[in-house]
Amino acid sequence: MASSAIFNFLPSSSSSLSTLSFRNSRTQTPIFYKPLIVKASTSVDYSSSSLAGISTKNNNWVWKYKDNSVNIYYEEHHKGSDEPCKNILMIPTISDVSTVEEWRSVAKDIAGRDGKVNYRTAIVDWPGLGYSDRPKLDYNADVMEKFLVDFINAPDSPVNNSDKDLVVFGGGHAATLAVRAAKKGLVKPKAIASIAPTWAGPLPIVFGRDSSMETRYGFLRGTLRAPAVGWMMYNVLVSNEKSITSQYKSHVYADPEKVTPYIIESRFALTKRQGARYVPAAFLTGLLDPVKSREEFVQLFAELEGNIPCLVLATAGSPKRSKAEMEALKEAKGVSKYVEVPGALLPQEECPEIVAEQLYRFLQEIYEL
Repeated sequence: MASSAIFNFLPSSSSSLSTLSFRNSRTQTPIFYKPLIVKASTSVDYSSSSLAGISTKNNNWVWKYKDNSVNIYYEEHHKGSDEPCKNILMIPTISDVSTVEEWRSVAKDIAGRDGKVNYRTAIVDWPGLGYSDRPKLDYNADVMEKFLVDFINAPDSPVNNSDKDLVVFGGGHAATLAVRAAKKGLVKPKAIASIAPTWAGPLPIVFGRDSSMETRYGFLRGTLRAPAVGWMMYNVLVSNEKSITSQYKSHVYADPEKVTPYIIESRFALTKRQGARYVPAAFLTGLLDPVKSREEFVQLFAELEGNIPCLVLATAGSPKRSKAEMEALKEAKGVSKYVEVPGALLPQEECPEIVAEQLYRFLQEIYEL
């Protein structure tokens, strides 16, 4: 997800770039060797889901990173009974306005389903984003991966995966970071669902990564992180309702009519939190990119083959460049099931009923067959 903006301030080295414009084998786990490609129906059966009895709890978990103690915000949704539950971790799409709110409807839907298995859904905000603390760290893909690994594996984690029975749902870069961590063996989820997965930040996906552009990205990143002038630039590029409205209506949602005033107001409020500009500075300029090429992106998923079932939910209305990367996974090794759903870069919020239905079917295949 990217902010729509025009940059007229990046210094030129050998050539002029006066304007940048962008929109941007576990025994009981079923293993799918041949990808199943599906186009999702837009009609959804709600008969098995009830939100009336859902219990919701929000809390903070302290992440210890170097000399920092970072309060991490998370939410839990479940039926409130004492019956055993399977844990589902939902990770927001990394963006300048990332938040647990984008997953809330899906989390409650799945937790409220009546079936053979009960589910407890947890949503967590990334450090530096949403309602979590936003310290001035040197954010990059390794830092975000380290957080995800610690959150899943820590003994005091709300989703501790000691029984290796956790399923992870992630959107955008979050999905790819989860796959990367699983490929390295740093986390061992029972299954992964990647929703509108991405790997390139807003500027690199448009302008590439040659040395000249990397110099410009470094200048922009440093300026955004600087005192005083950093806040001024951040307010122009990201932290204003006009910019947020533009990005949501142009490429975050496929249907601009679904972008409500509440969404814009809540996202705008997030951009005003202390330290809000540090992660966007890294994300916009590619420092949070889990890989550097489509080939690496596809190979990450290939490493899951035969070990971890993986669902990919691609979207029909994604921006052209992002959609091309999703479609590269259509028949890729390691992708158990590929489903196209409506929406753009945030289908879990724009089309929550359809996304929840597809994810629930995936859970049934994992746990109930």
